[in-house]
Amino acid sequence: MEHPTSSSSVLLLRCLLLLFLAPQIQCDDLINKTCRKTPDYNLCVSSLQSNPKSLDADVQGLADIMASITLSNATDTLSYIQILVSQTKDPILEQSLAYCAEVYIPVVQYILPQAINVFNKGGYGFAKYGISYAADEVGSCTVSKKSPLADRKQLMLDLCGVTVAIVNILLKK
Repeated sequence: MEHPTSSSSVLLLRCLLLLFLAPQIQCDDLINKTCRKTPDYNLCVSSLQSNPKSLDADVQGLADIMASITLSNATDTLSYIQILVSQTKDPILEQSLAYCAEVYIPVVQYILPQAINVFNKGGYGFAKYGISYAADEVGSCTVSKKSPLADRKQLMLDLCGVTVAIVNILLKK
């Protein structure tokens, strides 16, 4: 015969687990539902799940998190470009990298921060335009597929695409 306190302890443990896991399941459901509407589901999910703030975020919060991740990536890429410029001995590569740095500087210092600022004030249309414009600017940075910058450029373009797609969800509400 089973001990009565053992059964109630198991029931209590199950209830506690459900209580703690339910918000995570709901969060994952919102992230999955939102990311299915973006051009890169895997990038979207992995980016959002890497940020603890996404656990209790709504769609607007998820868009804000993606925009911040995009800005962070652009900032890191600009730093990386500046290091490459200082290390290269090839004048043609140096010129190409310097141009890319000139492209990323306004993206990092003005375009994305302004888009995020306006987004947080409810200006979703302007934010979408700003993020799309940042992607266009980054796209103008021409690098060969063998360039150490090629993967970073593609990631930046993909992050912009995901962010714009989430902002579009808000524009349709």
